Amino acid sequence: MPDDRIKVTVARSSGGQSVFDVPAYENQTVLDVVSWVQQNADPTLSYRFACRVGMCGSCAMMVNGVPRWTCRTHISKVLDKGAVTIEPLRNLPVVKDLVVDMDPFFDKWIGAEGVHHGGLTRHDPIAPVDEGSAARVEANAGIECINCSVCYAACDTVAGNPDYLGPAALQRAWTLLNDAKDEGRVAILDAVSGSGGCHNCHSMGSCTTYCPNELDPMSAIAGLKRETAKSFFRRGR
Repeated sequence: MPDDRIKVTVARSSGGQSVFDVPAYENQTVLDVVSWVQQNADPTLSYRFACRVGMCGSCAMMVNGVPRWTCRTHISKVLDKGAVTIEPLRNLPVVKDLVVDMDPFFDKWIGAEGVHHGGLTRHDPIAPVDEGSAARVEANAGIECINCSVCYAACDTVAGNPDYLGPAALQRAWTLLNDAKDEGRVAILDAVSGSGGCHNCHSMGSCTTYCPNELDPMSAIAGLKRETAKSFFRRGR
């Protein structure tokens, strides 16, 4: 066992906190620390993870107040005087300890019309896609979103307005709006221009700052603001 120890404070669903003395190892991640606590100190601790290699995003938690993928966050990078505080993702209901209910997050994808709107059948020719077009570039820019909800947890607008659709759902809407194969343009613009839509965004940029995949939801939301404004004036004529 190593000589160095880490003071780990973990939020509990009871409303309190538990503090653990965890051994420090080389190349140790925050997820490693949480796993050590559950396996060696408190088997009742609940948390969520899957791949452990930075692919699925299911291990996202608040680490010293910042949303992160814990499997890709080395503990040495976030320690503050040998201590770290780990909490469940912000802006989502807590199921137990470090596990949050993702249903509200995915419900907002549906609310933003973030689902493919197809109009062709299997008998129709495949819709052509111009990979070099400006619209395709915009669509591709957000396609690597894996629904980890880090941007949602980082968003102060979501914290202050529970009806706000949030950066991930709006980025998905922007992706589909620019997809030549999607035929739901009117439905998407109507969905994202409502009371919880893109115009609630204050452009603070936390979503873009903290996205682990280095996507840019803030720019996608700005695009939706432009397109909804254009649509409003066109319809007003």
